[in-house]
Amino acid sequence: MAWATPSRERRVLKAGHSSIAVTLPKPWAAAMNLRPGDLIVFDQNDDGTLYLKPAPVPGTVTAGAPFQVQAHAFESPGVLERLIEGAYRVGHDAIEIRTEVPLTAERVEELHATARSLIGVSIVAQEPNRILLQNFIDPSKYGLPQLVQRMKMILVALLEESQELLDRRSRSRRLTNLTEEADKVLALLVRQLFLASRDWSLARRIGSPDPRQLLEWRVVVHALEELAGLLGECATELNREPVRRAEPTGELKEVLEELKTGLKLVMETLMRPSVEGACDGYAESQRVVASAHVATRHLRRPGQRAAVGWASSSLDRAAGCLALLSEIALDRSVAQGTEPAITLAP
Repeated sequence: MAWATPSRERRVLKAGHSSIAVTLPKPWAAAMNLRPGDLIVFDQNDDGTLYLKPAPVPGTVTAGAPFQVQAHAFESPGVLERLIEGAYRVGHDAIEIRTEVPLTAERVEELHATARSLIGVSIVAQEPNRILLQNFIDPSKYGLPQLVQRMKMILVALLEESQELLDRRSRSRRLTNLTEEADKVLALLVRQLFLASRDWSLARRIGSPDPRQLLEWRVVVHALEELAGLLGECATELNREPVRRAEPTGELKEVLEELKTGLKLVMETLMRPSVEGACDGYAESQRVVASAHVATRHLRRPGQRAAVGWASSSLDRAAGCLALLSEIALDRSVAQGTEPAITLAP
């Protein structure tokens, strides 16, 4: 919704014998559908600023009400799983599934597997035609910076797993756990952003003091999601068939190491904005992109084993995601404007 931009200054008015008041911007009041007599709730920050929002209307569905799905049957594999994941991501705490036809054993197992794949979710009621899932986590306990830091650790571990697959020439024992952990953290990150977009007080408590930063966070999470998928693809391809001893993989090893170095640098400046650090991270990401392009051209030649070629292609696209994160880190550092001058190496 495009709102008009009202004046940022409002004069304090006298209201009654000992009270004071200030008017609300008309475009905002209209967008919130406010009328005289409606209630407003506010939250006060430590720095003295206030955040306002309309009070919940009596009789409306609250956040604690179950998200209900009524269906004749669920026959297609994966539909029920994605439905529950979607409800979790957008912030529902209780998810109730009802069917006219009893759920098959396969769908029940799918529900249990989905519950295990989401942080804080458990099945609290199970009947032939009804299953109730409940989320028990407190969103204020999961800060955005901490979750992003956790994602960085998982991404670095995926890169190291690919490096080990090239060195030891044996199958990975922890690849599945890493990809599952990445999916869990990413789902929680998306959930946190949805909840924060509806509760500015929560947004500040989990690390986004300005609600306008939530869009920026969403781009960061999307890039991390793409990056996790691509690094998982790379490791999966290498894990599919151990690399033969005589197979040339030097370029692939170099890209893996460069991507790991660039990822650590970019994520550090993303979490701790610094113009100089962001410039270094951007330059490093561009070097990784160039190296990945060259390696992909060499490793996808005719006669080269498919797994190595596909792994290099995944890293090539992963380098593009890293470049996007470096641009966001640079934008964030410039926006803070804490460094009036920097010195860059020639």
